[in-house]
Amino acid sequence: MPWEQGPIRPPSEAGSLLLRVTRNCPWNRCTFCATYKGQRFSRREPEEILAEIRAMRRAAGGIEDLAGGAVTDRLVQELYQRHGFECFYLANWLKNGGRNVFLQDADSPALRTAELVAVLRALKTAFPSVERVTSYARAATLARKKPEDLVELAAAGLTRLHVGLESGADAVLRFVQKGVTAQEEILGGQKVVDAGISLCFYVLVGLGGRKFQAEHPRATAAVINAVRPPFVRLRSLFVKPGTPLYDQMVAGDFVPLSEDAQVAEIMVLLEHLEPYDGRLVSDHILNLLGEVEGNLARDRERMLAVCRRYLSLPAAERLVYRLGRRMGRFDTLDDLAGPRRAGVEETMAALGGPQAVEEAVDRLKGHFL
Repeated sequence: MPWEQGPIRPPSEAGSLLLRVTRNCPWNRCTFCATYKGQRFSRREPEEILAEIRAMRRAAGGIEDLAGGAVTDRLVQELYQRHGFECFYLANWLKNGGRNVFLQDADSPALRTAELVAVLRALKTAFPSVERVTSYARAATLARKKPEDLVELAAAGLTRLHVGLESGADAVLRFVQKGVTAQEEILGGQKVVDAGISLCFYVLVGLGGRKFQAEHPRATAAVINAVRPPFVRLRSLFVKPGTPLYDQMVAGDFVPLSEDAQVAEIMVLLEHLEPYDGRLVSDHILNLLGEVEGNLARDRERMLAVCRRYLSLPAAERLVYRLGRRMGRFDTLDDLAGPRRAGVEETMAALGGPQAVEEAVDRLKGHFL
């Protein structure tokens, strides 16, 4: 492979060019996360990163020469067949305008500011078409950053940071060993917003389990209200085998919420969020109600109505929807009355009783992580 690539990126960065500037996660102790377990964190050497940018630029030049103009779908497929995924990925990025870049892995701002600025400038020089550069970041890292460092990164071209808020409740953050406090989340978030960098907070619905069911959404709303990030993305907890949280669940030390209880928790979160011009996004298949999405100032009541509508359904209908959603047949509650319902009911009949259907839903959810 001509350049390194990390294991994950946000769904919203599916079309972005991936550039790895750090490896793995500097904290790597969160009990719910399995992504970087067993891997050590390291900062890549600046010259190594810059060399990869140059390699990408040379490869892009070769693709553009072959295209003799605009990169076409046909050329993208031919390159994939001849040279594999990396060439396909770069060619497809060029075909779509070469506008977005995502810096990997879990905490790019852990690099020294001067080094990250040099990377951002090299990207802009190599690819003048780039309009947006985004990255994951830890709230604890951002809380320690000087405000002027973030301003400098914004000026060099860093446009958005994706931050795993997960919860605003200190008790929950301690329980899952997040390595950050709610006050640090607020401080780091406010610094990012003040620097003019777009901020996306991720909220992990259900993370408090039954024990912290009341505290988790209310305290999380308080952090969001204090920061007012442009984006809040919902992620629904699914406890993955092999994680410490799974072991705690098996031992009875963590009792997860049902999907119905998670929907009720989203309602509490929405009810405690102050209306402001930010967007709530639900762009992951693990989220049961993908239509709970919209502007927090204008669409809160509509989003609450979707939650109420789901919870008001008979238990049998909710089960049909949960399976249809995980099978990829349902996108909205209206699909319950649509033509794709028949296929879902056929699957339910083949599975047997409700318990077998619930187990099938859990198996499907496990494939999405």
